[in-house]
Amino acid sequence: MTATHTRTERGTHRAQRERVAALHAELVRSELVTWTSGNVSERVPGEDLFVIKGSGVSYDELTWQGITVCDLDGNPVDGLMKPSSDTDAHAYVYRHKPEVNGQVHTHSPYATAWAARGEEIPCVLTAMADEFGGPIPVGQFALIGDDSIGRAVVATLSGSRSPAVLMQNHGVFTIGPSARAAVKAAVMTEDVARTVHLARQLGEPIPMAAADVDACWNRYQNVYGQ
Repeated sequence: MTATHTRTERGTHRAQRERVAALHAELVRSELVTWTSGNVSERVPGEDLFVIKGSGVSYDELTWQGITVCDLDGNPVDGLMKPSSDTDAHAYVYRHKPEVNGQVHTHSPYATAWAARGEEIPCVLTAMADEFGGPIPVGQFALIGDDSIGRAVVATLSGSRSPAVLMQNHGVFTIGPSARAAVKAAVMTEDVARTVHLARQLGEPIPMAAADVDACWNRYQNVYGQ
């Protein structure tokens, strides 16, 4: 549980905080968040710290000062803003998945509709195979306020190639090697959630064969791009 600390603004890690603040605009641009919901966090390279959006901070007013630096127990160490209510969940993921350097949480509408049903999104598109390497799984219901969500994210994604999990009755959590990669995963999650939903209005989507999913995943991860 995040402890209560006197908050001070020393301005440390300013460049990273500016970059993470700017990434939140991608959530708004892609219509993944409403009002002040959702957040982006990123691990501080070489330190047992991460930066995360302040709780309830407006996206229109978000600057680097709206991003708080926390230790890996979720305690704020620099910044005037109380960190996100999801801070303990993010901290748990960073402690238990050292390969993760960025996380995003959204309530994007189509993906959250799948989460409300407690239903994974089946892998029926090459774009899904590319980005997720299979279906987007569902994590068990967990309340906000401690590390319960983080525990469910880690448990659900262990052994999965997906960088995204649909938390039942809640929303989307994504991970990545950077905050930008986690934002991309959140954008792609909403995109495929919408497309697969539309496909189901026309009939049952055709599942992809496991070998084809593997082939798409390997090409996209190892060959695609510059």
